[in-house]
Amino acid sequence: MKHKQADDVRKHVRGSYAQVAEASDNGSCCGVESSCCGVASDDAINTLISTRLGYSEEDIGRVPGGADMGLGCGNPRAIAGLRQGETVVDLGSGGGFDCFLAAHEVGETGHVIGVDMTHEMVSKARSNAGKGHYNHVEFRLGEIEHLPVGDNLVDVIISNCVINLSPNKPQVFRDMFRVLKPGGRLAISDIVATVELPDEMKNDPILHAGCMAGASLIADIESMLRAAGFTDISIAPKDESREFIKDWAPGRGVEDYVVSANIEAVRPL
Repeated sequence: MKHKQADDVRKHVRGSYAQVAEASDNGSCCGVESSCCGVASDDAINTLISTRLGYSEEDIGRVPGGADMGLGCGNPRAIAGLRQGETVVDLGSGGGFDCFLAAHEVGETGHVIGVDMTHEMVSKARSNAGKGHYNHVEFRLGEIEHLPVGDNLVDVIISNCVINLSPNKPQVFRDMFRVLKPGGRLAISDIVATVELPDEMKNDPILHAGCMAGASLIADIESMLRAAGFTDISIAPKDESREFIKDWAPGRGVEDYVVSANIEAVRPL
């Protein structure tokens, strides 16, 4: 992707998710058409969306109000196998939902860092952390291609439908590798392409902000991960996810091209 085009994609995504954060704060539906954001004025709707993605009602009840924004395409924490004392980074942390759930698993001896590219989301997440008294969770402003995290510090990276938004996925995977400790691991839910998307879908900014147009083929994602240095790569598509993807962009047929997948990999010792 050319530099200017990549900048345009980044600006559109940043603006779209700033709207999502502001809409959530105002108690209204987000104005991002055809987005994977499920933000609504009714918390019950967001609960329904999140349980459809694989979260339990117990999960949702454990986080501060407003943290669950109905975002994502799966539950990366379910495959992360988090342990007490681990350091976790969440890419595209939004309102902090996955960070707060991870915090319960790593305990007070662990540390959770959420990274988001929008000031509005970081501000919202920090407010939620204060409400929930999460002293071992912090939120940093930054892009996932250049994480505001030091080298070799992280045990686990989680992410929920965010890498797909990046115009430079190889750089995202390289920077993940950089911040992980040897033996550290990835546990990601994201949208992947099962067949090549038509150009009109790839170039649709609304579908891009909606986590669909940027989907890469499964083989390409595996190649990018290997090129970054990862081993033990597993990419498991979930065909049943086509049902909720259809709801993100009704009548456009994008569910024929993409699915949600669990993506796992390890930085070798």
